[in-house]
Amino acid sequence: MSKQLLVDYMPFEISREQINESISENDGRLIVSGVLQRAEAKNQNGRVYPRETLMREAKKYSDVNIKERRALGELDHPDSSVVNLNNASHNVLEMHWDNDDLVGTVEVLGTPAGNILKELFKSGIKLGISSRGLGSVKEIKEDDGDEPDSSLKQVQPDFELIAFDFVSNPSTHGAFMAPTNEGKLNESVGTRDGICCHDCKVESIIDEIIRG
Repeated sequence: MSKQLLVDYMPFEISREQINESISENDGRLIVSGVLQRAEAKNQNGRVYPRETLMREAKKYSDVNIKERRALGELDHPDSSVVNLNNASHNVLEMHWDNDDLVGTVEVLGTPAGNILKELFKSGIKLGISSRGLGSVKEIKEDDGDEPDSSLKQVQPDFELIAFDFVSNPSTHGAFMAPTNEGKLNESVGTRDGICCHDCKVESIIDEIIRG
C-alpha cells in the first residue's frame, strides 16, 4: 500500500479563564493542554487509529521531537510531510495517555504565526487541532457487518506521526477548540445575513496583528 498524508482533527477544549491564567502564571506565555488524538475510535474522516500504532508513534515523538524541543506545529492546513519553520506557531511540551485519549501540553510560541494563534485564542475564536502523518489505510468491516465498509478505514502499522497543527476552519464537523465562556462577539466583525462570519473575524484579527 502506498502512503498518503493523513490529517485528522480533534476538539481541544480550553476556556478563557485558562488562557488568562496561563498567560499570567507563565510570564506572558500561553500554555494549553487537551486531547491531541484518540485511539480505537472512528473519527470524522472515517478512520480508526489502532492503539498499538498510535502508542508507538506517540512514544517515538516524545523520545525524539519533544525531548529535543522540536515538536513544532503550524497554523491551518499544511499539505506537506515537513514542518515549515516559517509557519511554526507552537511546540508540544509533553504527551501522556488517558485511557484511549492522547493528551498533550502545548506552548504557543512568540513567532509571527504563534502571535496570531495567541490572539485568536484570546479573542475566543473556535480552533481545532489536527494530527499530521504519513501512512496507508485499509477498509475494514463494521462490528455487525460482513462486507468492508468504504467509510471505515483502519490506519496501518506503517503510519508515521509528523506533527500536530492548529486549524481555524477544519473541514471536519465538530473538530473545534471551543472556549467554555464565549463572550459577546465584537459588533465590528463582519457578518453575513445577520450572523457573525467566523472566517471574517479570523481575517480581521490577523489583519490587525500584521498592521501592528
